[in-house]
Amino acid sequence: MKYLDYYHDVMDQLQRQFSEEHESILHAASLMSHAIENKGLIHVFGSGHSQMFAMEMFYRSGGLVPVNALLYPQMSVPPIALLSSTFERLEGWANDALSFETLSPHDVFIIASVSGRNGAVVDMALAAQKRGCKIIALTSLSYSSHVSSRHSSGYKLMDLADVVIDLKCPLGDATCSMDGVESKFAPTSSVLGMAVLNALVAQVVEHCVERNIDPPLWVSANLDSGKGEQINKQHVKDYASRIRFL
Repeated sequence: MKYLDYYHDVMDQLQRQFSEEHESILHAASLMSHAIENKGLIHVFGSGHSQMFAMEMFYRSGGLVPVNALLYPQMSVPPIALLSSTFERLEGWANDALSFETLSPHDVFIIASVSGRNGAVVDMALAAQKRGCKIIALTSLSYSSHVSSRHSSGYKLMDLADVVIDLKCPLGDATCSMDGVESKFAPTSSVLGMAVLNALVAQVVEHCVERNIDPPLWVSANLDSGKGEQINKQHVKDYASRIRFL
């Protein structure tokens, strides 16, 4: 049955991701921990469906507080899906966009793109690099290695990152096939990306504790004790001036 085929494919890809990307995950978590230790921010960007990775890191229970999700509406699937495909291929915009953000050389960028080829993500990586920020790329090497760049520089995301975490989804992302169906179906990159991002959060918290740093974490505001809501109010007070979408 296809639902079990999908399950086994996801489990295989997850196992490969966490074993083969072990060093990259630790390196990325170290960069993120360094940013927090030095009062920096973790900026997260993706376009189209990859924008969900920025949303996953941002303002959620159990997540890190100093995360600035770059949720540009034109890059989002809603309200007009086809328009997001147009905007994700644009270049020459990210440098101006980052002028509206509060940035320091201690900041880290997590940039997510499964193919890593489109103008918007390459443009964002170049703009972050220009500002001296470290770049963590979430991308599929098996995908990106088989497609050409759509940026005039000829770069792909993987070429500009300080750390590349390879999402183990296949070329085209979809993993299942079936006789009588021409195209593959059932993508896996969302599961892989969400898993690695939350693994990074877990590792960053461990690093912070080892360095005697109180890890800044959002707490559920729906607990009966009301404690989470009070903690979160203080976080908002501390970070609202620096995190524009908060």
